[in-house]
Amino acid sequence: MSEATIHEAPARKTWIKVLAVTLVVAAAAFVLGPIIWPPAASGPSPTAAQLPFLLFLSLVQAVVLGLGVSFLAFGLPVMGRISPQSKARAWAMYLSIGYLMISWWPHINMHAHNGPEDLRGLLIIDYLFHLPSMAAALVLAYCFFTLLRERGDGRTPVGRPGGGGEVHDAHT
Repeated sequence: MSEATIHEAPARKTWIKVLAVTLVVAAAAFVLGPIIWPPAASGPSPTAAQLPFLLFLSLVQAVVLGLGVSFLAFGLPVMGRISPQSKARAWAMYLSIGYLMISWWPHINMHAHNGPEDLRGLLIIDYLFHLPSMAAALVLAYCFFTLLRERGDGRTPVGRPGGGGEVHDAHT
């Protein structure tokens, strides 16, 4: 058995696990979303033309939730390899990515359940989902720039001396 074959087997097994977890979670989420959060009685009813678009969004949300659960189940070692110099940064990226992937399913279902007239419910949704999504995006951007800086490959991130608003290649 070649060395490449030895390294491919665990990776293949991981991808099978990721696919299995993703599909099981996605199927459950697709079915359970409207049961857990039934649409608000005061909300508008979709037209026949809108229904396929809404179903497609529900399917995408369910699949991204499944991928997010898979990422949280199997992704931490990968994040540790991406950021070996900082465990805190690896955890920050791991949790931010996980949150951004998983939060869409309850977020959108809660919007449909809340209805357009309930401002208290809308504020709860904004504080539970919108603010943390912004924070996760800022964490990921910060981590990205710190990784670029640590890489030290002749590129200068935005805001550094020599940076004029984009990443510059010192070799050109």
